[in-house]
Amino acid sequence: MSTRPIRTTLVCVTAIAATSTALLSSPAAATETRGSGHVATQAAMDAAVAAGVPGVVAEVRDTRGVWKGTSGVADLTTKQPRGHGDRFRAGSVTKTLVATVMLQLQAEGRVDLDATVDHYLPGLVRGNGHDGTKITVRQLMNHTSGIFNFTDDATFAKKVLGIDFLESRYDDWTPQQVIALALENPPQFEPGTSWKYSNTNYLLLGLIVEKLTGRPYAEEIERRVTGPLGMRATRFPGTDPHVPAPTRHYSTFTEDPGKTYDVTELNPSWAWAAGEMISNSADLNRFFSALFGGRLLPPAQLRQMTRTVSTEGNLPGQRYGLGLIEYETSCGVPVWGHSGGIHGSSTQSFGSRDGRHMITLNFNGDWVGGGKNVVSAEFCPPRNPQQG
Repeated sequence: MSTRPIRTTLVCVTAIAATSTALLSSPAAATETRGSGHVATQAAMDAAVAAGVPGVVAEVRDTRGVWKGTSGVADLTTKQPRGHGDRFRAGSVTKTLVATVMLQLQAEGRVDLDATVDHYLPGLVRGNGHDGTKITVRQLMNHTSGIFNFTDDATFAKKVLGIDFLESRYDDWTPQQVIALALENPPQFEPGTSWKYSNTNYLLLGLIVEKLTGRPYAEEIERRVTGPLGMRATRFPGTDPHVPAPTRHYSTFTEDPGKTYDVTELNPSWAWAAGEMISNSADLNRFFSALFGGRLLPPAQLRQMTRTVSTEGNLPGQRYGLGLIEYETSCGVPVWGHSGGIHGSSTQSFGSRDGRHMITLNFNGDWVGGGKNVVSAEFCPPRNPQQG
């Protein structure tokens, strides 16, 4: 692997915080609209900044109200602190919204998740051992399809994830181009026989949504999910390379060790339905609370979404449903949601199965892990009466 982003781009972020030279940061800041008890969460955020993350922003929603915390900076040049409403690239959290639309379509009788990919996208998944007549839509959704992950392709990794990104960051990609690149490689395994994360699966699901609805997949998400929920900070940028100010995203490349690069501007068309979304902590908490609270899916579809398969050997302490991760915190409390990583941005959005306790956080640097540590700190706080 030639770069840090190869490890994090569009994959579930699982690394534990590492020690490194701390970047210049502002004092931690937090606000509480109601309630208390997030001292451990704030401490974990501060620890991530001390380990090298430029800045962290988080929002917690629970039965006591809303807590918002920040640590570090949004911009290493201006030293502006991270703010509560900061928008960021959410990476693979996009997948949960795509899966939600797919399950809505299933509830409407418009898609059969156990039908083959070839049934909806005839002839598209072919070559080097891939066969869309043997892969189901459900297997795309839970990553048991075996289809090669395009971010593991050597050509793609060099151009988009390595230091060559600095020259190619504004390039346009179509999902068909990216899928074709993935299919130049052999499958990861026979369909249904194992599990491995593949961003290619969700490009195919985006195409299926468009085939079934006659609308761009992002427009369908906006019509069905983000619009009705009032997720005003959330958008699907297409080829627009910008992230709304003030947050900047930072990355490092092993080809140029010791230097931090501003990677905020990039054309996310290659990520598309696998991870192009821009959002903020409040919007993502609103989405997951609505999802787990039964406002977006009928009970039968939500049960399917939370029916998980083992990720053994791939994602420690996690199981995968339909666009959804079940993660076991450090104290054994299970939480549900999704992680997201893309150049310079690492997001965690997890909560209780009933959606009554949620945390969404974002690091604006991708070379230091520890996001799951913040999640565990929220759900496994020290037993201290002063913390409520």
